[in-house]
Amino acid sequence: MLVAGPMTPGGEMRRFLISVFFLLLAVPAHAADGDEGMPWFKESFLDIREDIAEAKKANRRLMLYFYQDGCPYCAKLIRDNFGQKSIADKTRKHFDVIALNLWGDREVTDLAGKTMPEKEFARATKVQFTPTLVMFDEQGEVALRLNGYLPPHKFEAAVDYVGQRLEKKQSFADYLAKHAREPASATLNEAPWLLPAPLKLADTLKRGGRPMIVLFEQKECAACDEMHLEAFPRPEVKELLGKFDIARIDMASREPVQTPDGKTLAGRDWARGIGVFYTPSFVFFDRAGKETFRVEGYLRPFHLGSSLEYIASGAYKEQPQFQRFVEARAAARRAKGERVELMK
Repeated sequence: MLVAGPMTPGGEMRRFLISVFFLLLAVPAHAADGDEGMPWFKESFLDIREDIAEAKKANRRLMLYFYQDGCPYCAKLIRDNFGQKSIADKTRKHFDVIALNLWGDREVTDLAGKTMPEKEFARATKVQFTPTLVMFDEQGEVALRLNGYLPPHKFEAAVDYVGQRLEKKQSFADYLAKHAREPASATLNEAPWLLPAPLKLADTLKRGGRPMIVLFEQKECAACDEMHLEAFPRPEVKELLGKFDIARIDMASREPVQTPDGKTLAGRDWARGIGVFYTPSFVFFDRAGKETFRVEGYLRPFHLGSSLEYIASGAYKEQPQFQRFVEARAAARRAKGERVELMK
């Protein structure tokens, strides 16, 4: 409602400013972030079976985009990835994209015909990071899943890979290595806390008594360089790394590795066998050699530190949803007067 004022230039300006104020109040907070998607995303009744069938009929595939309000990586996906015309055009050509809120209450019908709120569907789909993108083939099988943010050139490769229906012809790791090369240091970064070769991970777990991180990297990896230069030297991250035994696997290496379950495989074969395609990826194992958690997308130091603390503290045993842990961690720090910088 506008407030009446005198018909003067100053009064008209006051009324204009007041009307703008109330209009801004009426806009949902997340609308400004744009985390929830692009205008061309599909409006759906959220029956995943019907959405797959409709996409197939149009010679496209279905992509589910899980987001949450205020997620900086979701905003980055919308702005930096879908904001590029070539990526947006390819995605629209090959996919029907549906946005799902990690904490939402809209009714979703899954592939088995079971109906549940978005948040339960996200939990059933084991979404731990936002954005998570799940791409389905025509039969409802997962053709590719991206757990976390990928930079534009790697995301575009993912769109091409699934859009061209290559998932049965070659692994995404091989496709990515060939089609998404990037300027990088062309060398593996060394660190004093890395376990020395030869890597006998099952033996290390038995005698070490600490959880383990297996860090998958490659030489042509700008994100690996950034992680070593920016994240690992941070005092908090450095302290948390000290709570783990850490092994590094070169994604191109043919060197034999004793895996946590006692098998011996070439490093590259092990990576492909457990579905690692992004570098750097962090795969966490407990003292018994069981995988407990995985980080396989681009992360800034705060979220990397959060993932390390999530496992080192044992919080993952009590709180199965990583995003809840991150929110509580950030809130606790803000309550102490700390400034939490998610992307710095």
